[in-house]
Amino acid sequence: MSAKWEKQEGNIGTLTIEVPAAEVDAAMDQAFKKVVKQINVPGFRKGKMPRKMFEQRFGIESLYQDALEIIVPDSYAKAIDEAGIMPVDYPEISGTENFVHGQDFTFTAQVTVKPEPKLGDYKGLEVAKLPVEVTEEEVDAQIQEQLARKAELEIKEDEAIVEGDTAVIDFEGFVGEEAFEGGKGEDYPLEIGSGSFIPGFEEQVVGLKTGEAKDVVVTFPEEYHAEELAGKEATFKVTVKEVKTKVLPELNDEFAKELDPEVEGVEALRAKIKEQTATQKQAESDAALRDELVEKAAENAEFEVPTGMVNSETDRMLQEFGQRLQTQGMNLDLYYQFSGQTEEDLRGQMKEEAESRVRVSLTLEAIAEAEKIEATETDIEAELEKMAAQFNMTKEQITGALGGTAVLENDIKIQKTVEFLVENAKITE
Repeated sequence: MSAKWEKQEGNIGTLTIEVPAAEVDAAMDQAFKKVVKQINVPGFRKGKMPRKMFEQRFGIESLYQDALEIIVPDSYAKAIDEAGIMPVDYPEISGTENFVHGQDFTFTAQVTVKPEPKLGDYKGLEVAKLPVEVTEEEVDAQIQEQLARKAELEIKEDEAIVEGDTAVIDFEGFVGEEAFEGGKGEDYPLEIGSGSFIPGFEEQVVGLKTGEAKDVVVTFPEEYHAEELAGKEATFKVTVKEVKTKVLPELNDEFAKELDPEVEGVEALRAKIKEQTATQKQAESDAALRDELVEKAAENAEFEVPTGMVNSETDRMLQEFGQRLQTQGMNLDLYYQFSGQTEEDLRGQMKEEAESRVRVSLTLEAIAEAEKIEATETDIEAELEKMAAQFNMTKEQITGALGGTAVLENDIKIQKTVEFLVENAKITE
């Protein structure tokens, strides 16, 4: 077998593959052995029909498609190795109609290959570091959140519902004069301001007292998951059974210790929260700086991002999104139902980010190559030890789960490349 690679415009080229007659005949033999096992012929056990009789009865051409399915993938794989190219999408195969038993076979593959970015400026890039400041108001807000999680609900005897209260209600929904399925509830605890009901519902309950009733009129969103209700006006007959309000515990030294056993009192709690928030903000600032540098380097590089790579990255993003949904007890099918979107809609929304991810990845790979940045054995060993401690596994188990160290090696190389950009950047405070 021989292969000839001709680069064309952009990232596309033609790979011409010549397969000698001997390999064609070998593929035909394999095809016959496969096909003969699938046919029943009177007088012969399954798979025992002679080759000559098979060809007389069905024609030698009946083996061509199966032979092509054997020879094309195998020859293509060998050809890309011989040509030293890196495809990033499925090839467009042509010339299979020229396949004939006993003759040399030539076919072509139009291949999209990994682009070679023409790097622009990536050293000395100017970026401003985000300031890291924690205000007393931010500390207060975090303490209030912790207090709210420890709050108790107390019944309000004869007071109106306000934002933040929990109203225990009976309700029934109607479109026109007809009650609709799923629109009825009894003794339902609704936290006012939670946004858990249809937009406009909770606001109309504000001001009611225990024992009072009201017709709440709302309009279902156009994208509502139940198509028969989407965009329609509905009236809910609501009765308030009980009203409860949150009572926050008093913040004192004793309660501060309950919130965090490691502190001695309120001031120590505030100091710890301030320090933790500053650490988090510093990490966010560092990450934002790295992202900006990487984006600038990618913007300065010149190359065309192949559609196939964008599609593959979109596939990965869709898979990641589906996995996140599963942690929330949902899946993609339910998401499409509730959001009113299709997979095509979601992929369209992800396309721009997917293209950006591919552009960044290819740019960083090109910078790593230009600067001869590699992941050393020491780097890989250190990362394996870190992961083993993090996941309570042995290094051998980590390596087995990753299917080797190739992925880890690439991740380390990219991380070192980003650090290279940071070290060579002009950073202003």
